Amino acid sequence: MTLNRPEMYRFHNGGRKDALPFADAEYHDRLAGLRDIMELHALDAVVLTSMHNVAYYSGFLYCSFGRPYACVVTKDQCVTISAGIDAGQPWRRSIEDNITYTDWTRDNFWRAVVSVVGTGKAVGCEADHLTLERAEKFNSFLQPKRGVDVSPATMQQRMRKSEAEIALIKQGANVADVGGHAIREAIRVGATELEVSIAGRDAMEREIARRFPDAEYRDTWVWFQSGINTDGAHNPVTNRKLRHGDILSLNCFPMISGYYTALERTLFLGEVEEASLKVWQTNIAAHEFGMKLLRPGASCAEITMKINAFLAERDMLQYRTFGYGHSFGVLSHYYGREAALELREDIDTVLEPGMVISMEPMLTIPEGMPGAGGYREHDIFVVTEDAPEDITHYPYGPAFNVVG
Repeated sequence: MTLNRPEMYRFHNGGRKDALPFADAEYHDRLAGLRDIMELHALDAVVLTSMHNVAYYSGFLYCSFGRPYACVVTKDQCVTISAGIDAGQPWRRSIEDNITYTDWTRDNFWRAVVSVVGTGKAVGCEADHLTLERAEKFNSFLQPKRGVDVSPATMQQRMRKSEAEIALIKQGANVADVGGHAIREAIRVGATELEVSIAGRDAMEREIARRFPDAEYRDTWVWFQSGINTDGAHNPVTNRKLRHGDILSLNCFPMISGYYTALERTLFLGEVEEASLKVWQTNIAAHEFGMKLLRPGASCAEITMKINAFLAERDMLQYRTFGYGHSFGVLSHYYGREAALELREDIDTVLEPGMVISMEPMLTIPEGMPGAGGYREHDIFVVTEDAPEDITHYPYGPAFNVVG
């Protein structure tokens, strides 16, 4: 018996699509926007390879494990390309078609892409996501007559949220608040960073399941830091035991169908001494000052410079370590980044209604100095025609966050 070993096939297992994070019309609108980009650049097709863009345009959030994935969009097709290890799940979670490539022969992924795109066409790609090796294969297999980097244009599209996206992001902010309260309840002398983190993560995952019973659940996490481990915003959790008087950093990150939200707060265990309280209150003042600046017509650079001046007047600017906020959407700690909507000196993007952005100033005082540690508050805002809408509700400041 000879086994048929195809390069690719369609495996629409179950014959019925699963519920996607958004209604079909939302994805069709996104694809229409992408096709406007294609028309602007006279492209026959776009080959999207990043997790965030594949998820944004098709609904399918892939798990790479070292394998390539794609969403190929032409003037009349949207086809996800996935590995055989995933069987029928990518089709069930894609808005339109799916092709499975096999491992029988090397580069069957690219043969599957070519089966949709053809050769000698004008093709868009994500230059910031293609490695040198994959860029060479892109050119070798597709032999495009012209290639265009569509990464900046797709990022601009993702930065402007739909009503459905904003509704999902608000749910995520609510879930983060739930995690924050669970963490606060778990804080005590002798508890470890890990134990406290687990309490927050479990509470958020259960809350996501309650609110979204038909979703996929993955990647929700907590960074709960204490003492010197608060000095960096992205420091991993350790097994350090909490001590009376510790500075603490609460960081909740619920993930709902690829959409990231965040809650970040400074806390102290038992008491906060005077030097620490002064730094904390200064950072809170910068946070409150920055919140009022998130209005349409203001540029990211302009907002950043105003907060810089605010901190410089208080002789604290030298303790700032990164920008003051960023966009939210299809995003996590290992994929996605709408870098054109970050509150930094080198970003000139002007805020518009419908954008979603955080305000998150952080001051880090080095070990050995009075008030040593990292201080950070973080709220998420929907930019509106009037005052920005704060969708984070967990309290900040000493009145609520000196715990135990």
